[in-house]
Amino acid sequence: MKHAWLALMLTLNPLTSALADTVVYDAADGKVINAKLSIGGTAYSVDWYLPSSTPTALMTYQHGFSRGCGNHRNTSLNIMRKNVMVLCVNASMSGGNPALAKSFAQLLASRNVLAPGNIPLPAPIIVGGHSAGGHFATELGKQLVAYGYPYLKGAVLFDPVAQSGFTDNLMAISMNGSRPVLAVTANSNICNMYNNAYGALRQIQQFAASAGKSSFTGVQLTSSSTHVDSEGDNTDFLGYSACLSLAPKAANTGYLRTLSAAWVADIANGTHDDAYYPGGYYLSNLIGNSKAKLIQ
Repeated sequence: MKHAWLALMLTLNPLTSALADTVVYDAADGKVINAKLSIGGTAYSVDWYLPSSTPTALMTYQHGFSRGCGNHRNTSLNIMRKNVMVLCVNASMSGGNPALAKSFAQLLASRNVLAPGNIPLPAPIIVGGHSAGGHFATELGKQLVAYGYPYLKGAVLFDPVAQSGFTDNLMAISMNGSRPVLAVTANSNICNMYNNAYGALRQIQQFAASAGKSSFTGVQLTSSSTHVDSEGDNTDFLGYSACLSLAPKAANTGYLRTLSAAWVADIANGTHDDAYYPGGYYLSNLIGNSKAKLIQ
């Protein structure tokens, strides 16, 4: 469906947030606004992270199963501070919710949706998500590719849990290493299905390497990491007790937030800060101190 996004622009009506928006954060670096957004004919509660300067990209950041956007508040803020608009949808993530991902992709590809204040969305899109929301993000990315959307830039995932089709989704997003797919994962645990995303991550590594592109797909945090490290100080007892683990360590959440924000900024701006990749000082320090290892 090449260039189908152009046709969609002509057929879909503009959609904006409802008038009853709620500001949940307001500071010099930007705002967080909770609003309603119609996706596929259903109104969803969404959180918009709007940087104070004109954003360079939009990152969709999806929460995990039985969680909510608020559980990723500070990780999302950290990304917003890289001058990237972030959008999170409060929705069921059972099975990665591929039906919602398809409707959401259609909406984003239409280029008719506006952020609160009638702010146009940046054309470049990075898909992201945690746990089952990580699978949702890959479904969204694959659907954007299927709609012929030309501004998909890559994916950043947080301990994703693979569902059926995950490998094909990553292959579509990566396009043999032409677009980065990066992940921060935790130690093997029941909640990440014992790192069941690794097979797909390794496959896209192999295809990228064969094409002469970067095959780096991210890191596993190894020192008492938990499935909810991306939630960090926004998690709750249910979040980590369901995984039979202790509360996430502030250090691991800090590593995750530093790495992911740096990667998102690079993807958005077409840059490459060596510090946060193999051989760079920040990542080398984590690996050398047994805080992380490469996903291989």
